[in-house]
Amino acid sequence: MANEPPLENTQTALQMDPFGSRPHNHSQCQSEALINAERICADQDARLTPIRRQVLTLIWNSHTPVKAYDLLNQLQTSQPNAAPTTVYRALDFLLELRLIHRLQSLNAFIGCGVAGDLHHGQFLICRICHAVAELPISQQNNQIDRRAQQLGFQIEVETIEITGICKACQAASPDRLK
Repeated sequence: MANEPPLENTQTALQMDPFGSRPHNHSQCQSEALINAERICADQDARLTPIRRQVLTLIWNSHTPVKAYDLLNQLQTSQPNAAPTTVYRALDFLLELRLIHRLQSLNAFIGCGVAGDLHHGQFLICRICHAVAELPISQQNNQIDRRAQQLGFQIEVETIEITGICKACQAASPDRLK
């Protein structure tokens, strides 16, 4: 997969629980994401412009996916002239540098817990509260990689999205489990 091992502090993002059964310091989580983004941009000689940084900050405001037009509405509070292309260009940049993931089933974006590291995205998505947990690389990914290689197939994007109900939502709404 990647030439570099994932950063140590991004591993905490994979280990924390976005479903709320274990508290975490979200401001530290967000701060680490922005520090990693700055380092990754510097390493790749890419510019984390104020707009790109602001879009990334908005994405990291929570562990729930955010849609592009919701980002635009939030961005327009400080950048009234921001247009959809402003947001989409920033999202394209953040995706290219692997700072965020696009969740296809929700047509939304979430911060990457292993920013900059080339990896397959695997996610648990609560269908009630929309919290998302990124999972570490699994044996299934290795099997997929091997089989694709055997077939001469080059994987460009692989995202596995598993939808269900988190522990907190199960407890709050047992009638929704049916």
